[in-house]
Amino acid sequence: MADESINALGMIETFGLVWVLEAGDAMCKAGDVELIGYENTASGYISILVKGDVAACKAAVETGVKAVESLGAEVYSSVVIPRPHPSLKKITDKYKVENLLPY
Repeated sequence: MADESINALGMIETFGLVWVLEAGDAMCKAGDVELIGYENTASGYISILVKGDVAACKAAVETGVKAVESLGAEVYSSVVIPRPHPSLKKITDKYKVENLLPY
């Protein structure tokens, strides 16, 4: 997306890399969203973040949740935040894929 502003954020939290990759794949295929990155928290919980317009993020999150659940895994939380406050960018920038991977 050329515009740096974020119309909506979509996020899913589950347990384990395999499940979060399944969620991310489904989310990116479900609509016109862009993968921001992921957060690997303690004990194996992982969140994946996408951005796009509100409808695309809603479709992406719904599809991602269904994909994880269809494999018998649990989604711990999911949310779509329409028009997130610009200050949240300080957090989402920290979890960009480019910032997480070693060069």
